[in-house]
Amino acid sequence: MSDLYLVYKNLTRKKLRFFLTLFAIFIAFLIYGALTAFDTALNAGVELSADNRLVTVNKINFTQPLPISYVRKVETIKGIAAVVPLNWFGGYYKDPQQQVLTFAVDPPKLMAVYGDDLAIDEDHYKNWLKNQQGILVGKSVADMYGWKVGDRIPLNSNIFSKRDGSTSWEFDVEGIYTGKRPQADTNGVYIHYKYFNETQSFGGNYIGWMGIKTTDPALNEQVIKTLDEMFVNTPFETETVPEKAFNKSFIAQLGNIGLIISSVVFAAFFIILVIVGFSMALAIRERTGEIGVMKTLGFPSQRIFKMVLMESFMLTFLGGSIGLLVATLFLGFLNEAPQFPIADLILTKGIILQAVGVMIVLSLITGIIPAVNALKLNIVTALSRR
Repeated sequence: MSDLYLVYKNLTRKKLRFFLTLFAIFIAFLIYGALTAFDTALNAGVELSADNRLVTVNKINFTQPLPISYVRKVETIKGIAAVVPLNWFGGYYKDPQQQVLTFAVDPPKLMAVYGDDLAIDEDHYKNWLKNQQGILVGKSVADMYGWKVGDRIPLNSNIFSKRDGSTSWEFDVEGIYTGKRPQADTNGVYIHYKYFNETQSFGGNYIGWMGIKTTDPALNEQVIKTLDEMFVNTPFETETVPEKAFNKSFIAQLGNIGLIISSVVFAAFFIILVIVGFSMALAIRERTGEIGVMKTLGFPSQRIFKMVLMESFMLTFLGGSIGLLVATLFLGFLNEAPQFPIADLILTKGIILQAVGVMIVLSLITGIIPAVNALKLNIVTALSRR
């Protein structure tokens, strides 16, 4: 009779307790997988930020504009490879509740700065360049609203209006882009800045911010200093920061999501630790007499110690694996949901490795005390408790 079979029989002896304990572990790792994937998705913009990219905004605050003429001046700075002007459109589709992250851009400049992240069919890109009313749509947005290449769609702005007084622009879907990396954001929509600038009723020749690509990350500090000094004491002073810092500060406006998630996960695992630890201690205590008999029959104490630890590991890894599997299915369902705002919620290798580490620690903490007690248990004392 193998030790593994004995461990299995001991675990399933009290089936109700086994399933309740397994369910508790399952819930803990389901929460862990789902919340950690959510936190990872929120911070994907930070993690995927390029070291050689900068963001320039108005020094007063992000909502204040910059003159479009700044783009040509910035392009002359040594160490800058490309500059793209971006302007927030404030778009929504049909209903103000259906917000669409729409940006007015210069297409070639967009690809020069962010082309390493965006994947788009070459023919679709060429068609977008030719059509001033063309629009480039992220896959997540296209899936959400059922848009496809060739569709003509209306987008309204809750900020700008056209010269005829309307707040609705008509666009042709010329291309749908995807991310070159799994967690790249594809919730954006890009329109031609030139067309937007020529048709809006106010705010012409201004942009929201500039995306900048440097020739070498080592030149970032030099470029930042030169750029911001160029516009000192002008009506539109600038503030330039690395893209990673900009994205991190933007996410920080939502609050400390990471702390909230960590607190929830910690609370879940603390409760599970108490439940599993109590269940293991109770199970071993109930088998005190049997352990005494096993030692009498010649089972070495080290073997019994190992079997008790195996129980803890088997229980934790079984419940944890099921929890992560269900979390994967749950996240896949959310990714396919048309109205879900966050795409690419996935359990990365890093999350899975962390989960395995947690399983090992949890198994040791809950199993080591019962295992040591079984190891030290005296045969006479054990048999007297039968």
